[in-house]
Amino acid sequence: MRELLQSADWKSEKHVPVIDAPENVQAGESVRVSVAVGKEIPHPNTTEHHIGWIEVYFHPDGEKFPYLIGRHEFSAHGASAQGPNTSTVYTQPEVTCVLKTEKSGTLLAVSYCNVHGLWTSSARLTVG
Repeated sequence: MRELLQSADWKSEKHVPVIDAPENVQAGESVRVSVAVGKEIPHPNTTEHHIGWIEVYFHPDGEKFPYLIGRHEFSAHGASAQGPNTSTVYTQPEVTCVLKTEKSGTLLAVSYCNVHGLWTSSARLTVG
């Protein structure tokens, strides 16, 4: 399974979902998590090559499975009734979601590129 989920340094790879969230929060506090693909190097957003979706998970320490916090699909990639790349509407692969937790754990983000497959990253969230 690990071969299916690719990861890299987001400063040198345009496919990695970059997680922006606080490292430390108080128990029960709302935590704003933003994820974007192409933070340093823009990812193409064309009909032929685009990010289709981003999923955000939280895996609390000591629990077997992560929780799906949110999934966002990106549907506008320049296609119109006139054909590919003829529209002026393009979605950007960025999403923000909010969660509350009583436990520390790991935030996980997974993105899907229609040409290059699945990409992942993670960030630690400490509840104090």
